[in-house]
Amino acid sequence: MRVSRRLNAAFARPDKERLKGTMKMDTLDFDYFFRQLKAGKSIDETCFYFADDEKQAEHYLGYLPEFDKPYWVGYCDIPDGTDFALAEELVEAPVFDGKSLKERWNEVRIVSIWGIGLDDWMKYCGHV
Repeated sequence: MRVSRRLNAAFARPDKERLKGTMKMDTLDFDYFFRQLKAGKSIDETCFYFADDEKQAEHYLGYLPEFDKPYWVGYCDIPDGTDFALAEELVEAPVFDGKSLKERWNEVRIVSIWGIGLDDWMKYCGHV
């Protein structure tokens, strides 16, 4: 499945334990995030965890326009992840402990997007 190939780039993400206490930003406004996701703008390989998860298990999502279902989620309730045709489907699918990303957004902590920390992503990547 595509998800496992995408996750090979995970070595590029910052180590959240090493950055703990130094990361200035790890959350985004949902509407802002959703605009980027829907536009497919600088959003692939988004790594995050849920603050209410003791293990801080990492999850991934992204957008790859070359596929019929360009929106994808990895490390969720569906083994090997899943793909979606629309951004709305991705954020509303109950694939994170039976809840959607939208429902759990207040607990989302972003580790990296495109393999870089959120501060740098905000500064250096294009946004809509």
